[in-house]
Amino acid sequence: MREFTEGRQADTADELWWLEHRPVFTLGQAGKAEHVLAAGDIPVVRTDRGGQVTYHGPGQLVGYLLLDLRRSGMGVRDLVTAIEAAIIDLLADYGVAAVARREAPGVYVQGRKIAALGLRIRKGCSYHGLSLNVDAALAAFERINPCGYAGLEVTRTRDLGITDGMASIADKLTGHLLQRFGYDSVLTAALQGEL
Repeated sequence: MREFTEGRQADTADELWWLEHRPVFTLGQAGKAEHVLAAGDIPVVRTDRGGQVTYHGPGQLVGYLLLDLRRSGMGVRDLVTAIEAAIIDLLADYGVAAVARREAPGVYVQGRKIAALGLRIRKGCSYHGLSLNVDAALAAFERINPCGYAGLEVTRTRDLGITDGMASIADKLTGHLLQRFGYDSVLTAALQGEL
């Protein structure tokens, strides 16, 4: 995604990449090592996204948003708000009420975090993005202070009674993101492999 962003031209189409990571804790640019309480066998990787520490692993939908913000006229706050709103819209489709918190980016259901955001803007373009807990092993979050908040509880769509799998949720969330960003068409490609 860094290479894609560095190589972009003014007419390069925006992209959205959906994936699942192997288990990993990532520390954002401002990430403090003391928020990793007990990494154990899960690697800790420093990354150039914003934010503190989070967990990524199987059962979690990760979306990398590779967008030209200059072309769209969006600012960083607009981008964050649109991503959060798209996730809130997705959850509303399932009858789940969710909220965003300006002081702690992400999406929350009954005080528990279900989606995290971590972005990087370079040359007016975004990369990194969002993670949504679908069926992730939540015990890994007990080994960190999620997003730098001690005791922050997390949840997942499965625990909210949502039975759709990753592919269906990704498709629905794609629709909400496209709507929030004002796109009217999309080309899709499926690639499989390991990062």
